[in-house]
Amino acid sequence: MTEQEIFLRNAMETHGDAVYRLALCRLQNTADAEDVYQDVFLRLLGQSAGNWDAEHLKAWLLRAALNRCADVSRFRLRRPTLSLEELPDMPRPADEAAELWEAVARLPEKLRTAVHLHYAEGYRTEEIAAMLGVPAATVRTRLRRARIKLKDLLGGIDDEERVSGHDGRYPHPRRAE
Repeated sequence: MTEQEIFLRNAMETHGDAVYRLALCRLQNTADAEDVYQDVFLRLLGQSAGNWDAEHLKAWLLRAALNRCADVSRFRLRRPTLSLEELPDMPRPADEAAELWEAVARLPEKLRTAVHLHYAEGYRTEEIAAMLGVPAATVRTRLRRARIKLKDLLGGIDDEERVSGHDGRYPHPRRAE
């Protein structure tokens, strides 16, 4: 086995799940996610197996996956597809987080990507901003909007409600006489 093959195999074992999960989160289609996975690692095969540290390699792979997902999305605009709602009922995973991730899947693409990179992959907002080519404040805004939409989708309670009977209004300040 050549050095390049060893490098590729190690990258697939170490970061393959993250690339696939990101593609699946972004595209909402198993077949397209598998194609993106394959394309990303074929592109890596064309790169030199230089001295890449683990974080640089993972960031490169995720950025390549995002770029490839954008390509697939553009292509999808030109061909008809079925939405997930149009598919027949299929058994769902029985884990506790399934309902949450189903709600995340219904978010708009930009919000869904920010949520996935932050919560599933563990990236900080500054790192996500660098990957997506947007300001860090934009990533924080997307995360905030995603949390609000998820709260609505999942039927969460309003944070503004108070446990006490206080309505939040304060009496007018007294004027100095």
